[in-house]
Amino acid sequence: MLQALALAGLTAVGADRADEADLAVIDLTAPEGHTALARLRGTPAGARLSVVAVAATGAAAPELRLADFVTPAALAGELPARLTRAQAGHAAALEERQREKDLALLLKLTADYAESTDVAELLHDVTKRLAGELDIERASLVVLDEQQGAGFVVAASDDAALKDHRIELSRYPEIREVVRTGKPVIVEDAPSHPLLEGVQSAVAAQGIQNIAVLPLAVRGVVLGVLFVRAGGRRGAFSGREIDFLATVAHATAVALRNARQLETIRGKAEREKSARIAAEEHAAELKRYQAYFAHFSDGIAILDGQACVLSLNPAGSKLLDVSPAEAEGRHVNALTNPTDDGVLMDAVLAASRGETRREIDVLARTQAGRRLTLSVSAAPLREGGSVAILSFHDVTAARQLADELRQTTDFLERLIDSSVDAIIAGDMTGKVILFNKGAEAICGYTADEALATLNVRQLYPEGQAQEVMARLRGADFGGKGRLTLTRQEIISKTGMRVPVNMTASIVYEGERESATVGIFTDLRDKLQLERKLSDAEVRLVESEKNAVIVALAGTAAHELNQPLTSVMGYAELLKRKLKEGDFAYRPVDIIYREAERMAEIVRKIGKITRYETKAYVGASKILDLDKASSHEE
Repeated sequence: MLQALALAGLTAVGADRADEADLAVIDLTAPEGHTALARLRGTPAGARLSVVAVAATGAAAPELRLADFVTPAALAGELPARLTRAQAGHAAALEERQREKDLALLLKLTADYAESTDVAELLHDVTKRLAGELDIERASLVVLDEQQGAGFVVAASDDAALKDHRIELSRYPEIREVVRTGKPVIVEDAPSHPLLEGVQSAVAAQGIQNIAVLPLAVRGVVLGVLFVRAGGRRGAFSGREIDFLATVAHATAVALRNARQLETIRGKAEREKSARIAAEEHAAELKRYQAYFAHFSDGIAILDGQACVLSLNPAGSKLLDVSPAEAEGRHVNALTNPTDDGVLMDAVLAASRGETRREIDVLARTQAGRRLTLSVSAAPLREGGSVAILSFHDVTAARQLADELRQTTDFLERLIDSSVDAIIAGDMTGKVILFNKGAEAICGYTADEALATLNVRQLYPEGQAQEVMARLRGADFGGKGRLTLTRQEIISKTGMRVPVNMTASIVYEGERESATVGIFTDLRDKLQLERKLSDAEVRLVESEKNAVIVALAGTAAHELNQPLTSVMGYAELLKRKLKEGDFAYRPVDIIYREAERMAEIVRKIGKITRYETKAYVGASKILDLDKASSHEE
């Protein structure tokens, strides 16, 4: 038996849980089988069960009201299939009985809709019946007001006193989806459903598991929704239940429409009377406003709920190039022809909600074609049918001047930032108020750092800032308030001293000193270039000296070689003619050796390639022949 149940996808329960079962299996081949069947049928739970019997023959099946039977011989092979078929038949029978029950309830509701005159009580009764029939936590009826983005709960199953309770549609995405599509929305596993993103935590906190929202629609127009919610103790809504709810929703929508029409007919005469009284009061109020605003220099317009003009004062009439009579009854956008229709309407809608909007710029075109910039303020007004009051004045010239000033400021800022020189300004306390890109490059601070924390005194060596201010205030360095080009040093973020050329001035407001500004040119590249030029000049002078020395040495060597050669030749001839014992031999030998030494000196002079000196008498120096004629560097 257990194997057959498993194959059929069924689960066995004990006798104490018979009310949860759909099928019972009876062995009629056993002696007590028929007794057990009669005893089971005698219980409330057993009376509704479908019975599958194990019997020798099915001859008695109709009398015993058996859902199916199986012979003992075919038990192993057929029992799973018999159980599956009996289960399907039982489910179909239950569905049919439930549909009959739903139909009976629907007929009762329809009759109640047709007969009842107390619509509020009837709607609560409907939601209460639905909650009981479907075994759910709450059923409610919500009427929609899409213009305000809200709904009104007109009846709820769990609260008879709940009527016209406002809810914001922004917190109910499932209702918004029904309004958008006009079709039912079914949400299973609500705490994790993507449609409810943003409100999932609130739904989970209320223990809501399944939601069904059905449109209350008549001729394609969604008047409201039937909103039902269930916790986790019951399963998801079945197709039959959704069909039933849809039918109830349609009947309810028709009833709501009929109730509204009846109320409209009953109240029409009263409203017409009220409208006449309101019109008279409204005319009196407008006259009071017109007299009050007639002498205002600003334009004043009073608007109704449709943003149409009820009253326009003379200043507004002149500003918009339209007479008060022509303006009356016209939409405010038609009078102003704004470039952006939404700007002015946003202010009017805010006023209709009780809010105030001030000094909103509206680019408008008057009835005569003039283009203006109007500064508009809107405030709520709840008298005589009026909704909002607008005040406006012409700010075209002021806005054009502001634009020109902004463009000039932007240009000057770009000009200052594009300068390669550092431009730094500070107030009279030393706080930096201007720090361009050139200053960032020289000083190492970013503009944000400088404006936030830097004091101008930190850029100078100790005492130099006071010296610069003293020169600026004196008359000897360019005149009072000005400092002509001067050489200074500034200290970078890393502590390095940077040589700069500087000019500065004091900015005055009248006679009062308000700020100082300095322009700094980085001299590091210039000084480096000057050092290179100086080195090159030194090398050039040395090169010219060497050239002169080499030329002079070559000339001297050439000119001295010839007489020295003659002296050495004659001295050698004399030595050969004299004997060593002769008195003249030794002087001639000295002449020869000294001439030979002079020849060596001349040879060194001829080899001079550079200018090298050595110390001589006192502080004087003479040419060092050995070093000057050496080829070693």
